[in-house]
Amino acid sequence: MLDRQLTLDPQVALRPEPFGALAYHYGNRKLIFLKHPDVVRVVQYLDNNERAECTIADALTACDIAESRWPAFERALDALTESEVLHEREQVTAG
Repeated sequence: MLDRQLTLDPQVALRPEPFGALAYHYGNRKLIFLKHPDVVRVVQYLDNNERAECTIADALTACDIAESRWPAFERALDALTESEVLHEREQVTAG
């Protein structure tokens, strides 16, 4: 999973909160709680990173997340993918 390249779904809005953030998906009407500011930082990094090859591992490293916490982040990002908050980044091919 760490080699996946994810981004925020375009139909999702993030609203910062003291505990982390609320993510609302306008398409499926799901409201998801991101329960820690570090998760929000990683999601925003994945979404805002211009490098198409940015992986989850790259984002965790860039956000200074200790490797001992990576399994918990993998589970959280997997759940966000299942909830359609995140999706695979489309691969841009040169042409």
